[in-house]
Parts: sequence; C-alpha cells; structure tokens
Amino acid sequence: MIRSTFSVCLGALGLLATPLAAEEPSARTLVWADEFNAPELDRDKWGVVGPEFWVNNEQQAYVDAPAVLSIVDGLAGADGGALMLRPVFKPGVDPHPDRKADFLSGRVESQGKFDFTYGRAEARIRMPDATGVWPAFWLLGNDTWPGTGEIDIMEYVGEKDWVGVALHGPGYSGETPLVNKFFFPEGDDVTGWHVYAVEWKKDELLFQVDGHTTYRVTRPMVENYGKWAFDNPKYLILNFAMGGAYPFKTNGIEQPYNGVPQATVDRVEAGEVAMLVDWVRVYAPLEE
Repeated sequence: MIRSTFSVCLGALGLLATPLAAEEPSARTLVWADEFNAPELDRDKWGVVGPEFWVNNEQQAYVDAPAVLSIVDGLAGADGGALMLRPVFKPGVDPHPDRKADFLSGRVESQGKFDFTYGRAEARIRMPDATGVWPAFWLLGNDTWPGTGEIDIMEYVGEKDWVGVALHGPGYSGETPLVNKFFFPEGDDVTGWHVYAVEWKKDELLFQVDGHTTYRVTRPMVENYGKWAFDNPKYLILNFAMGGAYPFKTNGIEQPYNGVPQATVDRVEAGEVAMLVDWVRVYAPLEE
C-alpha cells in the first residue's frame, strides 16, 4: 500500500477542521504500538483479511488494496500519519460465490503477530457520520469463537451520538447481555478524534472513552451467563464493515442494502466515508 495525501478525499471527509487537544502521554509501560507513520502498513504488525471472510450478513468483501486500506497524511488533529479504512462501491467484483457484496472494504488484525493477556489497549479514532456503517476496534481470542472470548472496545453503527461496547463468550455470545452504549455529551460526537480503550484485568474490564470509564464488567457478572473467557491471549482487530446484523437491528433499513440506506451509498461513492486511526497502543497491566 502507498501513502497518499488524498487531498480531494480529505476535504470531502471534512478533515480540515480545528485539531482537538492532544491526549496526555501515559507513564505506563508500552508493550506494543503502531503510530501509522511509516509509508505503508507495517506487515510485521498487521495481517490483512481477504474476501473469503464473511459474517453477520455484512454487505462488504474485505480486500487488500490501497483503495480501502492506506496510510494517509494531512489529517487535521492527527499526530503524523493515520490508517484509513474505507468502503468503496464496486458492484460485480466480489469473488465470493454466495455473497455478491457490492462494497469492498478493509480489515487488519494482529493475529499470529501480536497478542496479550491483561493490560490496556487503546486507539485514537475518528469516524464518519453515515447511517449503517459498522467500523470497530476489538480484541479476539485465538481459538474457536466464542470459547476464548471477544472484547468489543468500540463499535459504531452510524448513529453519531453513541458508540457501543460488548463482551462475547460461551453462554453470552451474539445477543450478549454484556453490552453498553456511551452517549457523547452535547456538542460532541464520533466525528471528532476520541481515544477508545479497555483496561483488562484478571477479574474485571473497564471500558473508557477519552479516559472516562463508561462501563465496568466483573467476573461475577460474566459468570451469571457462562465461563469467564478473559484469561487467555487476544489479538487486535480494526475493521470497517457495511450494514449487516447490528446496523439493521438498530435502524431497520432493508433497501437498498441490509442496514444501509441510499444516502450512505451515495456518500461512499463520493469518497466521504472512512474510519481514521491515528494510533493503536497496548500497555502492560498496572501494578497493584
């Protein structure tokens, strides 16, 4: 993948706004990070998912291509380069014989390259105002889902005033009861830069937005439903899905795509929809 300024695209995405205040640096031990300042995606840190992957009736095919997955410069409020994951509208090119998705998009993950057990994972992300999109930042166990657990640090389904978090595991997967929404204060929303994080401890998880805890899940809460699946290594995932189960459950839109209205299709075609990731960092657990 090549680094690009995407000058026209960045203007369309509204990325020339006044930068937000930078986050204070952490004094904790940093164990892994990607600042996305290299000319290309660091393939020693990330693998790229291809079109064979399909879940949740999502409306995109994942591909490894600069059109959907690139490092960009020139973003207002970003510290250097940033990862851009974005959907493109390309009917008729999906190679999957059963899916026939009209969108292409990007997904990167650290499986086989980096995982960890306990600590803090955080990412600074800016998202689009577009109904029916489904970008996410999350952690997944290395064995069969949901047995080794899933930690959804941030997922967004296109209603710009809130983001969701969730835990999935044996007995609490899919429509999990361990889920919560964070609503931004008035005058703020997902289109600004925000730091989404989880503090993952032996017996609890704290979900945070911009350093403020928004949801706390304890081992006893989880064990009301099934086995605690958060004592094993998990890897990082960043992806941009389109439509599918969660957006459709939220907005009820059926046409032209499951969970995706025509207005969002039009914005995708205009190059106005992207998930921008300034950096991802993982810290060692706090000493207690």
